[in-house]
Amino acid sequence: MLKANDHLTCFCYPCATFEKQKKIMIKLQNVSLQLGTKFLLDQASLEVYPQHKVAIIGPNGCGKTSLFGLLTGKLQADAGEWQMPKDWRIVSVEQQILDTQRTAIDYVIDGDRHLRSLEARLAEAEKEEDGNKLGLLHDALEQAGAYDVKPRAATILNGLGFTQDKHTELVSSFSGGWQMRLNLARALLCPSDLLLLDEPTNHLDLDAVLWLENWLQDYAGTLLLISHDQAFIDSIAKQIVSFEQQKLISYSGGYSDYEKQKAMRLSLAASEFEKQQKKRAHLESFINRFKAKASKAKQAQSRVKQLEKMQELMPVRQSNPFNFEFFEPEKLPNPLVVMDDIKVGYGELVILADVKLNLVPGSRIGLLGRNGAGKSTFIKLLAEELAPLSGKYLPSAGLKIGYFAQHQVDSLDMQASPLLHLQRLDKGATEQTLRNYLGGFGFHGDNALDPVAPMSGGEKARLVLAILVYQKPNLLLLDEPTNHLDIEVRQALNFALQTYQGAIVLVSHDRSLLESVCDDFYLVDSAQVAPFSGNLDDYKKWMLQGAKKLSGQSSQSNVDNNNAGQSSQLPVDNANSSETAADRKLQKRLEAEFRQAIKPLKIKLSASEQKMADLNKGLSDCETKMSNPEIYNDENKAELKQLLQTQGDLKSELEEVEMEWMEVVEQIEAKEQAFNQSLNKQIGNS
Repeated sequence: MLKANDHLTCFCYPCATFEKQKKIMIKLQNVSLQLGTKFLLDQASLEVYPQHKVAIIGPNGCGKTSLFGLLTGKLQADAGEWQMPKDWRIVSVEQQILDTQRTAIDYVIDGDRHLRSLEARLAEAEKEEDGNKLGLLHDALEQAGAYDVKPRAATILNGLGFTQDKHTELVSSFSGGWQMRLNLARALLCPSDLLLLDEPTNHLDLDAVLWLENWLQDYAGTLLLISHDQAFIDSIAKQIVSFEQQKLISYSGGYSDYEKQKAMRLSLAASEFEKQQKKRAHLESFINRFKAKASKAKQAQSRVKQLEKMQELMPVRQSNPFNFEFFEPEKLPNPLVVMDDIKVGYGELVILADVKLNLVPGSRIGLLGRNGAGKSTFIKLLAEELAPLSGKYLPSAGLKIGYFAQHQVDSLDMQASPLLHLQRLDKGATEQTLRNYLGGFGFHGDNALDPVAPMSGGEKARLVLAILVYQKPNLLLLDEPTNHLDIEVRQALNFALQTYQGAIVLVSHDRSLLESVCDDFYLVDSAQVAPFSGNLDDYKKWMLQGAKKLSGQSSQSNVDNNNAGQSSQLPVDNANSSETAADRKLQKRLEAEFRQAIKPLKIKLSASEQKMADLNKGLSDCETKMSNPEIYNDENKAELKQLLQTQGDLKSELEEVEMEWMEVVEQIEAKEQAFNQSLNKQIGNS
């Protein structure tokens, strides 16, 4: 059985040629792996071929990280055999910071130990004035990539969100999350034949995730990736390895292909599938209603596709152990929050200015923007953790906020149990009621009574989510809610959000969640919060163009957008814009006039949305009464007849209001398109 202890050091550059190794692979045969009394693998087998990109999936605690430990020699199998090419260079992300007094860029380059060793030997040879040795070492350094290592390291740092001025700061000056980014940068810079990445997106924002995705698509070696980000897996992996009942089951393709293959298999289990028909019907109803109202906006169409995909894949998700939904809010005031000409920041430092946004029930907004642009600042403003420096901020008297962010996880009582956390919220609830509720979030049996302190990051995040849902908020503020959550919890959260009746503002690097939950995207950029007309593909193009400019590469200043009438709404890089101060002044004046001109339509739209919410509530109340078996008794015939009549009237009225809503949306879109064309013409002629 091959030992992998010697595979952790990088030996040469560039990556080895794989032509001689086409038939050599990572191969596990009947491997058993046990930690304590728990079997992680039981006679499991697996084959991974060179240059394949493989995603390892499974619930937290199933053994994914232990599999990496086996491959790197940190763990030994209890039974079976495994092998891989003996000369492969294995690189993984270190979990500790080794030298906090190095600059960021030097620390990243230090990860290539072979290169640093050659540099040290060169310094010795220069002292000895050994010409022959100097020549050999210069050749070796050239082969190791020493003469372009700084630009390569800088490109990786830029991609992971480090601005140029941060490259020369000491490692000790960065927070823990940013230090983990430095360790990821070390792994990416170091030449490797096998790259092991365990949850690499956990400490990244969306921009860094998109950059990493592009980098890994071009990676020439073999990649084993542990991730719970479905979109990230889909864009990279060509093979899925799933932990299932202590076995390793391989599926071809990406995560979407895995779900389809597994759904096909599970759909044969008809008896289990029947248990989920209520959920299916609920989701189908929501999809059909949303499709009827969806405008032609690209992000709306993306959401329809995501919802249809959720519907198609119900069989694979029916066995999800996590099952919860948001309670109906006790109040749904309209609007929930009014903001006008808001400035927000810290002391004299203004982060965002001229913020104008009304949040109403049903708003589903995804915030986009580079790291540090102000997304979390905007969330804190809404959460009332930051007071506006100026402007009008009017929360409704009935506003009830549900705020999910990392510091909520840190603020849990570490000595209290999940049950005690809920008992403090609701002293009148019975213990069994609360235990049943916690079961939907994965806290079963004694787990509901265990203290929080030893729990994993994922368990703590689930508890915060359970506490948030229990309080029936009407405004959800979700700042990276999927960090530390595995795929099954993310899917349960996604499903629950579909029928949530309040407003949602979401910051996330999980594109599957953004696309299926959000109706609108807002870009936080250049101290502004403004609607983003494109979808996430457009945002990726815009973001990557900015990254290319940062790396000194030439690119167009505008996002390529084939959708006529929308390109002017997409962000333009200010550094390369030829727009003059006069142009900007003219544009702001025209935009203000346009907003005033369509204000009556916006008011009409808001009124229609409120009326639809009222009608839906009436319809729901009516159908709840009709679900009572006693209503069908002979003595209740008159009441049943009245309910049927009311149900028909409400459905008819709801259909009319939805048609009115669509007409107003189309009028607004037509006016926006005409305005954008006129604006481009006037700016061009000024």
